[in-house]
Amino acid sequence: MTRVAAVDCGTNSIRLLVADADPATGELVELDRRMIIVRLGQGVDRTGRLAPEALERTFAACREYAAVIKEHGAERIRFVATSASRDAENRAEFVRGVLDILGVEPEVISGDQEAEFSFTGATRELKGRADLAKPYLVVDIGGGSTEFVVGDDQVDGARSVDIGCVRLTERHLVRDGVVVDPPGPEQIAAIRADIEAALDLAEQSVPLREAHTLVGLAGSVTTLSAIAQDLPAYDSVAIHHSRIPYHRVREITEWLLRSTHAEREAVPSMHPGRVDVIAAGALVLLSIMDRIGAEEVVVSEHDILDGIAWSVA
Repeated sequence: MTRVAAVDCGTNSIRLLVADADPATGELVELDRRMIIVRLGQGVDRTGRLAPEALERTFAACREYAAVIKEHGAERIRFVATSASRDAENRAEFVRGVLDILGVEPEVISGDQEAEFSFTGATRELKGRADLAKPYLVVDIGGGSTEFVVGDDQVDGARSVDIGCVRLTERHLVRDGVVVDPPGPEQIAAIRADIEAALDLAEQSVPLREAHTLVGLAGSVTTLSAIAQDLPAYDSVAIHHSRIPYHRVREITEWLLRSTHAEREAVPSMHPGRVDVIAAGALVLLSIMDRIGAEEVVVSEHDILDGIAWSVA
């Protein structure tokens, strides 16, 4: 067994997994998994730069994670940064800060690398499941981008496109620094147009409609599962490998789009950092299901973070 630490720093959240990995048996024993919403991608779509306050929130989370990694005695660490870091002019400042705190340089990976890690993390434990037909379409709806990966036991096609819950919210639902609450028909139509254009782009290189099982990853999808199950609090065990039928995804998405901030905030399983961006994320998932004719989505709590951990091991 090798004790590894994997950090996934995205547009909306930064997450840590400390685990014991055994490549010989394919076993990954989770020791500590946590998430902090830092909104690193705040304003990146508009300014092209990481905001000072967003960097400080992220560095504070890194300091917390450094203590956890030291406590568990991880032998190897890999820090992967995704969409917001790829887009930012001042990403060198971000790299220096992480290196100072954690002693490792963050790898600003490509969208294709991100997609491969997501696929590995989500599908490694699905092997042998007779109830889930291959090929899989793994969809990772992040804050700044969404990754599409199609494959059986390995990746056959992957594409990352710039639609994510934070990016779409900031682009279409923010007026004078405040999120439109709830959005009007014009704002919703604008988001839909961006999503459809991105799906057209993804289909140029990934055969989305050939997949037989849709696997959904990341906070927008897991939160939808929690809402669909009417959970009294966020429960990873109940959410992992749950299935949401198409009609429930549509019902919840439509409710989110017409709800107020206060109504969304009152959902017991809703993380405070997702309240203003969940509607855009849900609309991405619904649009994907419409495009490929999916009857349900299989929800996975294991994703890019697990894929990063395996890459370290």
